[in-house]
Parts: sequence; C-alpha cells; structure tokens
Amino acid sequence: MPSEPHPEINHVLEFPGGYTRSTGPVIGRFLTELRAGRIVGVRTAGRRVLVPPLEYDPATGEPVTDEFVEVGPAGTVREWTWVEEPRKNHPLDRPFAWALIRLDGADTALVHAVDAPVKAMRTGLRVWPRWRHDRVGSITDLECFVPEVTTIVANVRTEYTVTPGAALARYLDALTREVFLAGRCPSCESVYVPYRLSCPQCGSVIEEELEVGPSGTVTTFAINNLPDPRAPQVPFVSAYILLDGADTPIIALLGSVAAGEVTVGMRVRAVFEGGTVKWFAPEREA
Repeated sequence: MPSEPHPEINHVLEFPGGYTRSTGPVIGRFLTELRAGRIVGVRTAGRRVLVPPLEYDPATGEPVTDEFVEVGPAGTVREWTWVEEPRKNHPLDRPFAWALIRLDGADTALVHAVDAPVKAMRTGLRVWPRWRHDRVGSITDLECFVPEVTTIVANVRTEYTVTPGAALARYLDALTREVFLAGRCPSCESVYVPYRLSCPQCGSVIEEELEVGPSGTVTTFAINNLPDPRAPQVPFVSAYILLDGADTPIIALLGSVAAGEVTVGMRVRAVFEGGTVKWFAPEREA
C-alpha cells in the first residue's frame, strides 16, 4: 500500500532578544558615523578608500590602515536595477531602484536605495543621501538616496493688455481676411511684414501696401521641448519664415510635421483659424 504523505511542519528560528555580535573597530566606526549623519570609508595600504569599510583589503588580503576618511555625501550611480513592487522589508513602500553608488572620495561602490521615478534613473545620476531623524547607528540610518536638484519649477504668469497702433491694427485686420499685409519702402524698396509706417533702415514714410504669402520658406528654426498651449504637440517647432514677396521673415509655429522632419528651406503655407494664423504647415499638406 502507498505510504501516507508526511504532514507539513512549520518551524521558527529565533534569537530571543535579537542576535548580538560585536562590530569591531572598523564597522563600529562606520555605524557610529552614520548615527552622526556622516559616511566614512577606510584607507588601505594601497591608498584606496573602501566604502563601506572592511577590515581587510579585498584585493590583497592585507589589514586596512587605521585611517578613516569622510566621503560624499553626494555620489554617482554606477549601476542600478528597478523594483516595481517593493516587499515588506524593503526600505521604501513605493517603486524604487537598488543602485551601486560611488560616493565622492571613495574607490568602491555602496549598495543602497534611490528614491526616484524610473524615468529619472540612469548611470551617472548624481545622488545625495536622505537621513532618518531617529538615527541609531545602522545602515538604515541612511533612509535612501535622492537625485541631485538640477531643475526647479517656477510658476510665472503675467497679465497685460496690448493696444495695437495704426500699422499693427491694419495688419491684424488683414489677417482676419486671411491676408498678410506688408509695406514697401519708397526709397530702398524693401518689403516689410508685418506692415509698418516707416522704414527701419532709411526712415522713409511707407505708404504703399501689398499682400505677401501666404506661402513661404523656413529660414531657421528651433525645436522646443517645453509645453505651449498654442503648440500642436511637444516637442514642437517655432521657425522664422520668409513669406513670398517679403524681405523680412516672421516667426510662427509649424504644425502637421514632426520636429525631426523640419529643414531649412522647407516650403510652408499658413493655416488660418479663428481670424489669425494657427501655424504654418508643409505646403504639400496645407
């Protein structure tokens, strides 16, 4: 007859009061410095600084010196791996990275947690420690590392009212009719858009009005990665466009084209919406 399976028996291994061991002079000094909010390493006979400190040089097996060196507190991520679902005993209760961090002044890397979004993690990331307030002399006194502050967000908003003069008013009125109004200088014959009342080069009074565009050529452009409510997407392109028949370019957004496809010399055409220019699009798609 088949034998009966043995029942499962649960076991518990526990040291009442906790497992106690001596730290020794090297690790003890390291933990004491952590309690004080400092990170130290120990120098080897070969002048390398080990962090965390060891009692023996792992390269030679020789005892380390008694010279302790304060390092960091900042460091550089050398390698990292992402933890999407932290476990119960992990240092953070949200997704984080385990990283090898070489602190400034150290020759070896320390393994610790980095509290940062995954999109911010990269090799070479500069990080600083975040300390616990109730430090007791443990590696967990270093709660984690966080990225160095490289950008700040400042909310900027200014409200102002512009009253167009006679020339600008005529130009804006023409845009409602989907027309670019320009002016020709009677002396140098330069054609200016937007329309203006005097020539900026020779000072002559401009009286002749003419229509230019609506097509033109991109003379230079910039790719923008910051959001703009007027832009079609991010990144978007703002460009100087020389309208057909004009001698001065205007600046405008480009739409219906990927930022990486824009080139100097590209032919574009104005797209009107709501009585003004929405943007310019490649002439083949306008």
